Amino acid sequence: MEFISSGAPRTATPTALTAAHVLTVGAYDEDAFSPEYDRLLARHHAMRLRRSILAPPGRSSGPQRPSVEPPEPGDRDLIVRHLTPLLPFDSLIEVLYDAMFLRRPYLRRLFPESMEFQRQHLGHMFQHLIDHLDRPDELDGKLRALGADHRKLGVWPAHYEAFEEALTTALRVRGGRAWTGQVEAAWLRMLRFSVAAMVAGAEAASTEPPFWHGEVVGHERRRPDLAVLRVRTGEPYPYRAGQYAALESPLLPHTWRTYSVACAPREDRVLEFHVRRTSPGGLSAALVDGTGVGDQVRVGPARGELSLDGDGSDVHRDLLLIGGGTGLAPMKALVEEFAAAHRARGRRVRLVVAARGREDLYDWPAMVELAANRSWLELTPVLGPDLEGLAALLRGHQSLPGLALLSGPIGMVAGARSLLLDAGVPDHRIRYDGATRGSR
Repeated sequence: MEFISSGAPRTATPTALTAAHVLTVGAYDEDAFSPEYDRLLARHHAMRLRRSILAPPGRSSGPQRPSVEPPEPGDRDLIVRHLTPLLPFDSLIEVLYDAMFLRRPYLRRLFPESMEFQRQHLGHMFQHLIDHLDRPDELDGKLRALGADHRKLGVWPAHYEAFEEALTTALRVRGGRAWTGQVEAAWLRMLRFSVAAMVAGAEAASTEPPFWHGEVVGHERRRPDLAVLRVRTGEPYPYRAGQYAALESPLLPHTWRTYSVACAPREDRVLEFHVRRTSPGGLSAALVDGTGVGDQVRVGPARGELSLDGDGSDVHRDLLLIGGGTGLAPMKALVEEFAAAHRARGRRVRLVVAARGREDLYDWPAMVELAANRSWLELTPVLGPDLEGLAALLRGHQSLPGLALLSGPIGMVAGARSLLLDAGVPDHRIRYDGATRGSR
């Protein structure tokens, strides 16, 4: 195979050509908010669905994709042994993007103006791939979900070719004289394996819209840095209480961030999101400070596992819900679901709202109203910068919960999990979603 340093163009496989965009996390058509683009994208997915429906049984409706070379058994060890010259990944990624935009300058406009989040995400992705390369089945599942989720970004064949060329250049520049073709081949097998899994995930989700259009119908400032947004989607939006969705605003094209849905599914198609401004100039600032009623946003497909089992196995378990910060949002949705479907019959639900101070109880009146006249629901605030209040609560609890669901900042979730394990709650009865860490 010839690479960018030879100056010869490569012919990429159809599998590869549709997804390293996911690794770049952000390429997007420059007319992404135009009606023409939306109609084109809708027509594209409608045609794929039609081909799928009309395809004869047992036959694929799309082109046959060539097999992709899987990682070899020693690839992870080989990559790890030669990792030092590539660290920190920030430097590798800086060379990667410089090389890609130098060779293909027109691609720069497809990315967010600020590349900071982009670089951080890609660095985490590289590390995750390396850490799990010897567990391909586990890695495959995550990558398929990632591929399905990133359909909302728009995927074009040239993105993968450009990414692989740039990665090859960056590896050689950072690797220096000690860099070998054997190590480079291991990296590329890892990349192509990842791409194949993401493409498979995107194909499996081809009947699902890549995103939904939404109109802001409510915007309440609960604190100077926090707002509750209500968004009505133009079409029904399928999700389960406890899940999260990625949002995008026309104020920051190409920039998507995830927020938990703070209400159970409703007939009026209104979704509620709790957004805390985390930094100036980011999407959270755009949603809190620059968004108002009547503005448009996009909503990505629902994701996440912080919901009750659909098979009914959770029905008779007492529940402990712990939400910190805007991690209260999915807990509020779950309580609403219990109330609407009478799922709490025969069990107790305890909702613990962890907050540093009273000012962090931004949605307390709504929670008190929700708990009114519902004897099965116990609402408990735990105030303080640490988890001592939660520890005391668990020590004073007569019986252990049948199931504990956690949501909030990473440190709070980790600390609450440790306390629950110490109290005797089995790990398989503690659930949390690593992708939902409050608003970002």
